[in-house]
Amino acid sequence: MSTSTPPPTTDHGFELTKRRRWPWIVGGAVVVVGVAAAITVPLVTTSTSANEIEGATLTVVTAEGNAAEEALVEFVAEEVAPKYGISVEFRGLSDSTTLNSAVSSGEVAGTIYQHKLWLSQVLDANPDFRETAATPVFRWGFGLWSDKYADVSEIPDGATISLYSDPANEAQGLQILETAGLITLDDSIDKSYATQDDIVENPKDLQFVLLDFAAQSRALPDLDAAVGYTEYYLAAGIPIEQQIYAPTAPDDFAGQLTVGTDYLDTPNIQNLIAAFKDPAVQEFLATDPTVKGILLPLDQ
Repeated sequence: MSTSTPPPTTDHGFELTKRRRWPWIVGGAVVVVGVAAAITVPLVTTSTSANEIEGATLTVVTAEGNAAEEALVEFVAEEVAPKYGISVEFRGLSDSTTLNSAVSSGEVAGTIYQHKLWLSQVLDANPDFRETAATPVFRWGFGLWSDKYADVSEIPDGATISLYSDPANEAQGLQILETAGLITLDDSIDKSYATQDDIVENPKDLQFVLLDFAAQSRALPDLDAAVGYTEYYLAAGIPIEQQIYAPTAPDDFAGQLTVGTDYLDTPNIQNLIAAFKDPAVQEFLATDPTVKGILLPLDQ
């Protein structure tokens, strides 16, 4: 889900922002744009998708370098998929457009890279893609972080808090702040699409800074607090104790097994969906140290 980001400058590019349009869709430190004609993913050399071939190996992809998601796919491949008569392998791909293009075209079987809102933004940006969120699989660890304050109640008036710079995860961050009692969002809106313009109460006069995934965690010493994914903070060497508030993420932000819509009813894909729904997957998420705190069971 991430790519390396140069260390932030001393001002970290901070810009106080109240409203942004959504011309670019940013997630997992990548930018989704319309499908470039030059993009190809040579994962399948035959004209028939492996999704349609009995006994073929089904490839499940995520962004390169995501160890937790790779561990989950490999667990399913080794421990669960054989029960459903399928063979599964993991592969990392470089960016979101390439990854979703491969799923849509049937060059790979699916991905667990994204939540439903992120997928909807991908499809809006790439109308030729045909993908379906087939089943929720896990929740990402996501919460409020601070190295200055140990409790939400300590956050002072005028505090600077970072949200992610992509629309879907900014909305998730705003919902975390509302749940924490720091702001109030307009109840008449769909809060999964909330922006800062939808804040109707901000009693502490909080100021908001928009940063990307890796930059936010590195900038934590210069902020009062930040709302972000656990994996980026742990990767930056920030102890979990600095996550001062972490409620259950809304259902719209659960990680989904996404498959190509044209292959949804094939036996291979139906068996792949069944494998990811197997109770053993939730047990793995609850107990395996590789994913602990990063990928959470759906009931957590």
